[in-house]
Amino acid sequence: MRLQHIRGRRTTAVAALLTMALAVPIAAQATEDSGPHDSAAAKAAAEIPRQYRVTGPDSVAERDRLARLGVSLDEVAKKSVVITADSAQLKKVRALGWQTKSLGGPPARDSSGKKVRPGVADFPSDDSGYHTYDEALKAIDEAVAAHPDILSKQVIGKSHEGRDLLAVKISDNVKDDEDEPEVLFTHHQHAREHLTVEMALYLIDEFGGKYGSDEAIKKAVDGREIWIVPDLNPDGGEYDITGGEYQMWRKNRQPNEGSQEIGTDQNRNWDFKWGCCGGSSEDPGAEDYRGAAPESAPEVKVVSDFVRSRVVGGKQQITAAIDFHTYGELVMWPWGWTQDEVTDGMTQDDIDTFKAIGKDMAASNDYTPQQDSALYTTDGAIDDYLWGDQKIFAYTYEMYPGDSGSDGFYPPDEVIEKETARNRESVLKLLDNADCMYKAIGKEDQYCK
Repeated sequence: MRLQHIRGRRTTAVAALLTMALAVPIAAQATEDSGPHDSAAAKAAAEIPRQYRVTGPDSVAERDRLARLGVSLDEVAKKSVVITADSAQLKKVRALGWQTKSLGGPPARDSSGKKVRPGVADFPSDDSGYHTYDEALKAIDEAVAAHPDILSKQVIGKSHEGRDLLAVKISDNVKDDEDEPEVLFTHHQHAREHLTVEMALYLIDEFGGKYGSDEAIKKAVDGREIWIVPDLNPDGGEYDITGGEYQMWRKNRQPNEGSQEIGTDQNRNWDFKWGCCGGSSEDPGAEDYRGAAPESAPEVKVVSDFVRSRVVGGKQQITAAIDFHTYGELVMWPWGWTQDEVTDGMTQDDIDTFKAIGKDMAASNDYTPQQDSALYTTDGAIDDYLWGDQKIFAYTYEMYPGDSGSDGFYPPDEVIEKETARNRESVLKLLDNADCMYKAIGKEDQYCK
């Protein structure tokens, strides 16, 4: 049974038009930000984050300086950076003397003319191939029902707004906790990165549907216990498609005490090197706000607890992991908190193993392989946590597209099938290495016997 990537177009009856505050950002997409705003609607629109190309920052140090202004760094080129910023953050960027160019707002993609009610979460009509949270749950339930011998699901916790956080298990004896290497795939830490949920559904579909006919799939399912967390940020994801319009939202939807600003950047909230090194912000209004404390984001705490629960007999059963993001077409590995490769907690053999497998995976999907901090410094990120705290060989994938010219965080639904399948071989490579990651550098006898 195959999950359907292209949904039927829904016919939602709508009694009223969207409010002006929602409509203005669409009209403003093609315009460069200008001078003072003359209306309340324009002022509201100014607070919707937008993307800008910043010319000037050409080193990690300069990009870190830029990130400390509270913007998110979305794309890095030799002499420029694409950021997401609101109007106040943009003023700070310009005050440093860097040139900025507006790239506009997110695409509208509603050729049907059928408006979604304000407050209702749904994708624009032209992007209905993407799954909402409820649709993803339904697809997962159908897959588990179709393949109960190798697929199961469990609720591992709740989001801030009370949505279920799931872990889907894939294994030949799925009801048993076997003594097999475990591999973890996590998705959708950042709300606007919807393609990563489709990546999760693709993996569930691929492993479930092809177990009886594909030798590589059967080998992986028979020899590993695979865990898929399909949606780490369902609250933010639903908010990002409010009213059938993209909101450019990144964080979760957790209120911050003492502030009107909403949300924590989940991928700065993990409990390793949290807030250590200038790779996140203490400002609740920042795109990379790290939260009040490590694991203060309930979704991060849930997944951290799940990972810790996989320590059996004093040994972590999860040996490898991928956290899926968009965009940039990158395969990355720790560290993010430092430019150094070999440090306390990372030996030369460790980093050589990360590189060997990372480059092999990147060769199969045509991504660029590199250390996390090659772009800019991050602290409190998931792959640093998984390796630094749990010794799980953890990678971060930045999926399609390669740059903002292909709609950045919002690629059209026509690319879903191709861009998820693009990662099949790289995922299989990681699964193949999961019994002894050090065999990638020829040292399995030293580390795995």
